[in-house]
Amino acid sequence: MAVMSQYTSTPSRSATIIGGGPAGLMAAEVLASTGITVDVYDGMPSVGRKFLLAGVGGMNITHAEDQPAFRSRYREREPALSRYLDGFDSQALRDWIHGLGIETFVGSSGRVFPADMKAAPLLRAWLHRLREADVRIHTRHRWLGWNESGALRFSTPAGETCLYAEATLLALGGASWPRLGSDGAWTHYLQARGVSLAPLQPANCGFEVGQWSEHLRSKFAGSPIKPVAMTLKNGTHRQGEFVLTETGIEGSLVYALSAEIRTELLSTGSATVYLDLAPTKDQSALMAALNKPRKGKSMANHLRVHAGLEGARAALLRELAPAEAFNDMHRLAAAIKSLPLTVVRPRPIEEAISSAGGVPFEALNEHLMLTSLPGVFCAGEMLDWEAPTGGYLLTACFATGRSAALGAAAWLRR
Repeated sequence: MAVMSQYTSTPSRSATIIGGGPAGLMAAEVLASTGITVDVYDGMPSVGRKFLLAGVGGMNITHAEDQPAFRSRYREREPALSRYLDGFDSQALRDWIHGLGIETFVGSSGRVFPADMKAAPLLRAWLHRLREADVRIHTRHRWLGWNESGALRFSTPAGETCLYAEATLLALGGASWPRLGSDGAWTHYLQARGVSLAPLQPANCGFEVGQWSEHLRSKFAGSPIKPVAMTLKNGTHRQGEFVLTETGIEGSLVYALSAEIRTELLSTGSATVYLDLAPTKDQSALMAALNKPRKGKSMANHLRVHAGLEGARAALLRELAPAEAFNDMHRLAAAIKSLPLTVVRPRPIEEAISSAGGVPFEALNEHLMLTSLPGVFCAGEMLDWEAPTGGYLLTACFATGRSAALGAAAWLRR
């Protein structure tokens, strides 16, 4: 590929944003509203690709629960993120969407969706607003870090080009779904400039067991397990559903506990969760029901009638409970209420919904500027935080994109 030696210098009060996801586009809108000239660069043929994918099954944009509960979903990063959520919380995000002419509604779970459940109309309206604000979007510009003179390097279809930026805002995502542009390549460029990073890890991900039996794998992979409750060794407890996969487990209940499961895996090399396959039944009542005479009925039919277990849930019980438990209804009831399932590793980060790790808040000032690289700001999933699905991920991306933009605007006004 030919290399372009041309260097361009942005005019005064201009900002360069690298990354065209929710954080980068929100930053572009905020910066443009202050009169700053904004250029957005993205390596993909179009912007917002992961945002659009997230909306394929219904665009869950945020969550309507009260703020203390909402912010607790960010776990140990709640204090750091609260500063930015103070400026742009879940209600502010809904108001912003309404300003684009798109109504929202709250689902039965408290999750907030656009009225038509789709991401594409929202993104189209947003890009129209950005064009009217004279935001310039440059696609197929893959960032390659900085050259020895401090200029930003980009790979483009026409070759490599470089430019100097007065203020740079990085919103490059994590390392999940690399085919959509979030491949974590930016970590090498920041580390080369002396920025210490937390390792990127899968979040909201599935986990692998050692090995399922051929029967379970071939007949029940893809089957939902519901209703079910899951408890961790530390006492964390959630109820919901998950899905059996060919290699292990995934799904909303697993994602909600993935941070705790991953922490235990890193600490001990494996993690055990305890499944309650009959969360609506008391153990003593369950044992009494199972102790009723079988009268020639098969164990499968006995479990179906007296424990409500059949199909995938019954197969999982057979897979994990000791064989002798099926001859002792006390032990069997205990197994149904607390069935240990051990996982040995997370699925690859490329399959995860999001990633943990990245730029630690300790490397940034309160305006999300890297203290070691003045004039360089970071936002979105590339920061070191994580949250479960349910709208929390997007809300924090919007909030940090807005705050980083305000910081960059203040920097440019100096």
